[in-house]
Amino acid sequence: MRKNLKEARAAAGLTQQQMADKLNIGLRHYKKIESGESEGSIRVWDTLEDITGIHQRKLRETE
Repeated sequence: MRKNLKEARAAAGLTQQQMADKLNIGLRHYKKIESGESEGSIRVWDTLEDITGIHQRKLRETE
């Protein structure tokens, strides 16, 4: 699980669906990224960094 990504999303006040919508991807795909099952594209990680204000290297960390 990518705990930092989950916490950053929650701190931004966004649900998984809202984050998926902002990324223009499906909910299932976002859930896989947040759980660590999928890597996600560079575009997705760049956008996540923009949304959360946290460097993507930190967001990508898995437990």
